[in-house]
Amino acid sequence: MNALDVRYSWLPVCFLAVFGAGFAACAQTDGLLTRDGHRLFPIGCYELPKDDAALEAMAEAGVNLVHCHSRKDLDRAQAAGLLAVFPLALHKGPTDELRARVESVADHPALAVWEGPDEVVWNFTAYSGLHRKLGVHKTSGAWWRQTPEAVAYAQKQAATIVPNIHKAAAMIREIDTRNRPIWINEALESDVYYVRQYLDAVDVTGCDIYPVNAKGRPVARVGGATERWKAVGRGKPVWMVLQAFSWHELGEYYGAKEPAYPSFAESRLMAYDVIAHGAKGILYWGSHYLKSDECRGSVYALTTELDALQPLLAAPDAPGVRLSVVEIPDADASANVQMVARQAEGDWLVILVNEDDESHMGVVVEGLDEIDGQSMFLLYGAEEQAITHGELITRLQPADVKVFCTSRERQGALHEGRAYAP
Repeated sequence: MNALDVRYSWLPVCFLAVFGAGFAACAQTDGLLTRDGHRLFPIGCYELPKDDAALEAMAEAGVNLVHCHSRKDLDRAQAAGLLAVFPLALHKGPTDELRARVESVADHPALAVWEGPDEVVWNFTAYSGLHRKLGVHKTSGAWWRQTPEAVAYAQKQAATIVPNIHKAAAMIREIDTRNRPIWINEALESDVYYVRQYLDAVDVTGCDIYPVNAKGRPVARVGGATERWKAVGRGKPVWMVLQAFSWHELGEYYGAKEPAYPSFAESRLMAYDVIAHGAKGILYWGSHYLKSDECRGSVYALTTELDALQPLLAAPDAPGVRLSVVEIPDADASANVQMVARQAEGDWLVILVNEDDESHMGVVVEGLDEIDGQSMFLLYGAEEQAITHGELITRLQPADVKVFCTSRERQGALHEGRAYAP
């Protein structure tokens, strides 16, 4: 790393001066994938099973995007009908090694997305390992207190890493004639200032969030996390990385000793909550650590459910559809209920997520005039609602998720993993 003494005002000015305003033009992606001419909502997994049967099981469960690290990996993904993310060390700049790595796979049909270094800003700012493992900061939490040493360290690292990301992205775009998008995943709390310094070099942003642990299970936090990254990303597509593990499986470094796996209901709320908040893709991390076949089965039950909705998840939000919550007097007036409505292939989809621990007995979706007189069916449930006056009216229990569709055929296979409640 360079030992430059950099002021906060230096980086954006330097980028324009050195690289020009049009440097590393992005792919203008909407965050969706394309396979066999069809648009796909990304349902991804960081794990690439070593066993072909396990990989096929993942594909059959609706996962469409996996992490690959070699051309051989890409061949296996293609054979299973999957698309691939390919990680690259963009923070090291446009090295000969990077060029060779990109050129070795750029023509592969399974390759869909380039990925930059995971949590790159987090790792030179607030990462606890800077104190605990590397001894960089003298005290823990130095970044949050903005101690002079923490600020200086971040400035020094960013002075090299951020320009390297821009230069490496430009090299990729020069080589990749298919103009695949570049994605960088960050931590939930990664610093806005430094993320935005590399933002123009990437096409997709987002963060990981794993809220289930032995101390608590605040799964509705994923909605706020999605909103944060929509704001950080200045409108770029957001992919959310969700939990497919228990913290105790990760080793002593993380300090967790008691198993705490997300239940199916919790995973389902997290997935639909990020979708309702505008996420354009979902990936799962940690399944390569999983020791619980039951937890894996619950994740696959959920990805199967999401996959059955593919055309609707990949569709834009339907215009003019509105949500209101008609509360009983003296009830909490600030109901945290989220809604998304989409239309595709002759079907309508309405997703409702109650982020509250309170019931809401008058949840009204308006603006469904196009299907007035038709019925919407609660997938994976018995409820049926006739649309009158362009309205769907229902009730939500605490932490409830309801997925309504005009066709019951959008319901996926009923896996036993749906009952998973550790």
